[in-house]
Amino acid sequence: MITTTAELADACAELSRFDFCTVDTEFLRETTFWPKLCVVQLASPEQAYVVDALAPALDLAPFFALMKNEAVLKVFHAARQDIEIVWHLGGFVPHPVFDTQIAAMVCGFGDSISYDQLVGRISGAFIDKSHRFTDWSRRPLSDEQLEYAIADVTHLRDVYRFLADKLEKQGRSDWVGEEMDALTAVSTYHTEPEDAWQRLKLRVRKQRELVVMQTVAAWREREAQTRDVPRSRVLKDDAIYEIAAQAPTDAQALGRLRTIPSGFERSRAGGEIVEAVKAALARPKETWPPMPRGRVMPEGSGAAVDLMKVLLKLVSENEGVATKVLATVDDLEQIAADDNADVPALNGWRREMFGETALRLKRGEIGLSFDGKRVVAIETGRTRAVKPRD
Repeated sequence: MITTTAELADACAELSRFDFCTVDTEFLRETTFWPKLCVVQLASPEQAYVVDALAPALDLAPFFALMKNEAVLKVFHAARQDIEIVWHLGGFVPHPVFDTQIAAMVCGFGDSISYDQLVGRISGAFIDKSHRFTDWSRRPLSDEQLEYAIADVTHLRDVYRFLADKLEKQGRSDWVGEEMDALTAVSTYHTEPEDAWQRLKLRVRKQRELVVMQTVAAWREREAQTRDVPRSRVLKDDAIYEIAAQAPTDAQALGRLRTIPSGFERSRAGGEIVEAVKAALARPKETWPPMPRGRVMPEGSGAAVDLMKVLLKLVSENEGVATKVLATVDDLEQIAADDNADVPALNGWRREMFGETALRLKRGEIGLSFDGKRVVAIETGRTRAVKPRD
């Protein structure tokens, strides 16, 4: 259990001797905007450490240096939130990175397999996840919590070795490398408050409503970040939708909205929302965000999407790659509408494995048939099935 900067520096120096280390974090986020880092777990092929990130005498600088070390591969499972924590606290994205959840999808373990399930299938070990929702901010940590924390990085070593070896044998290491490039892109974690409206459901019908929603959502994002509270603590989504529709330009109009708590219109936040609405409406119309247009699907494309979903499942099973990695429903819809759609499924290895076959299905060059207990793809007008790769 590491509680001082000197201990952390020694541990990170030891970890940097190896070509990879496994990493996990425990954090709380229920009452804050930013995740509150409580514990960091680290392991090399020989050692494992639990770092008390809340220890008063601890500076995380040695940990950040390790995360920046290009000579050490950082192995995570479902890395997105762990990387987000490093991005927020350290101001950078760890590199290089290997995400075992993504690698497992490429190796045929299904969509978004959990850590305990993956460990069980690879090593047969049982991971007790009863402490998954424990309060990691309370001290001291119990022996059970420490055991749970250590298990999250020690078994990960075996998972990583197994998946890396399988990827190498299958010739798919580069595929995972492409996914890691996207995972470690700064744009994945850096978002502007002006883009916060895009996470909301589009319940507006007019451009005037959209510019108000964009402006108020940006205000809420900044307010939530500044106060470090969840967005809903500042203003609920339903309130933003109603403000966008009604565009209140004074406190009285804001107070009449059913989604606004009594008296809120007289608060500082209420006044700022009114000013945000006024600012939105005062913007020149040529600067208003355009209304997103729904995709116009060609006639018959719905059936094409349905057929491609069946084909996607078929290829996924034959090739041992999760459907989620090969193509999304959005990919299929765009392919149905355009043979040259700019989607991942029509680029690189995905096109070779699935995209080209999907286009052939769309063009009627192959069909789908039921062969006993399974679906097979067949050449049009022939009985020969399209076989999976060796």
